[in-house]
Amino acid sequence: MDLTHDTALGQLRALDRGEVSSRELTEAHLERVARHPEHNAVVTLDREGALDAAARADEQRSRGGSGGPLLGLPVTVKDSLETEGLRTACGAAELEGHVPDRDADAVVRLRQAGAVIIGKTNTPSMCQDIQTGNPLFGTTPNPHDPQRTAGGSSGGPAAAVAARLSPLDIGSDLAGSLRLPAHYCGVHSLRPSYGVVPARGHIPRPPGWLATSDMLSIGPLARSSADLELALGVLAGPSPEDSAGWQLTLPAARHGNLGEFRVGLWADDPYCSVDAATRELLEGVAKRLQNAGASIEATTRPVDMAESDRLFRTLMFSATSASASADAFAAEVQAAGALTPGEQSPGAQFLRARTIRHRDWLLADDERRRVRQQWAAYFRDVDVLVTPAAPTAAPPDQTELPVPERYIIVDGERRAYWDQTTWLNLAGPVQLPAATVPLGFTSDGLPLAVQIIGPYLGDLTVTRFAGLLASTG
Repeated sequence: MDLTHDTALGQLRALDRGEVSSRELTEAHLERVARHPEHNAVVTLDREGALDAAARADEQRSRGGSGGPLLGLPVTVKDSLETEGLRTACGAAELEGHVPDRDADAVVRLRQAGAVIIGKTNTPSMCQDIQTGNPLFGTTPNPHDPQRTAGGSSGGPAAAVAARLSPLDIGSDLAGSLRLPAHYCGVHSLRPSYGVVPARGHIPRPPGWLATSDMLSIGPLARSSADLELALGVLAGPSPEDSAGWQLTLPAARHGNLGEFRVGLWADDPYCSVDAATRELLEGVAKRLQNAGASIEATTRPVDMAESDRLFRTLMFSATSASASADAFAAEVQAAGALTPGEQSPGAQFLRARTIRHRDWLLADDERRRVRQQWAAYFRDVDVLVTPAAPTAAPPDQTELPVPERYIIVDGERRAYWDQTTWLNLAGPVQLPAATVPLGFTSDGLPLAVQIIGPYLGDLTVTRFAGLLASTG
């Protein structure tokens, strides 16, 4: 059996049993990357460093020492997470020569767990797109159809896992950047509860910044929900600055059997309607749950989608202004001041959010806290919420088009490009854990997934439910 096709846990079991050495497994993944340049997913390889790390892992195993839960496992890391001594460009021309002298906190934890980092995976420039292409490394296509997008901004990570170049990748998610590519590429992903995984060392913000967006989460992509849980166990915990005073113990999954779950089902919404294939997938999920004996609540909504999306965009656009240059931000302030009062075009909403006054941001933050209370109340009556991941399967790649000219087609109707993330944006502003789990395919062979949202810090409930649901297929 070609072990590069196995899950992360499967590969670790083979290492434990002595069926393969870490060096052999690492070489197999490196060779697979070299044989399949068409995927353009791994954009910076560390062949020498990886083989050295694999040799150390093999030596540690031979001595019978405990080397961590990922000992000897080859993995990749999104090129937005800094890696000591290894180029981290985040797809940006201005960072082409950036070689960090320090690992991101999440990368530190990977290495401490014994992982062998073989390389960095592609992302749009500064993670600022929902498909993956940049002037440094080009476009990462969808492994299932090269004419389709792999999604973004963790498109390289999702494509690498789907194409068997890596069993596990660590990426990031603000506006669905883990979950959208996982949906399009047919792999599993987890956006952890905000703050569960330290984000220092993530770009953007620019190198050297200690702060990052208050909606950004670092999380894994893999080939099974069990792999997500494994990775979460490695990544989760307080930042080094906080570790002297507190530790993190995530609550156990609420249930162990699918039939015990109380499941909210939000299958469609007029604010962001989905296509026929996605509706059919959600109908099939409802049948799976019914057959398993789970209880389903399909009428109650935790929030109004339109209002939630408006709040998300306000908070996201305001947060991204922090790393703008002084001149660029001054120009945005001037442009916002020239807007006609009451103008509600997308460009006007963007400018107002980017240049929001601090008082107005405080009001938006308080609104966010009230919305979080609505979600908390909702999760007293249900355990998880199942929604579509996106309105459609992966659309055609449009990296060559200017962003204002891009669009998607939903049941023959031309729709806004950014509608792709509207369902995923539900979890972002309220800092909830959310996973995507692939459950089917369209008639032309493109993967389809659902999103699973859980209560704050209910990450293990989300991963357990995702695994149980996937096993019913």
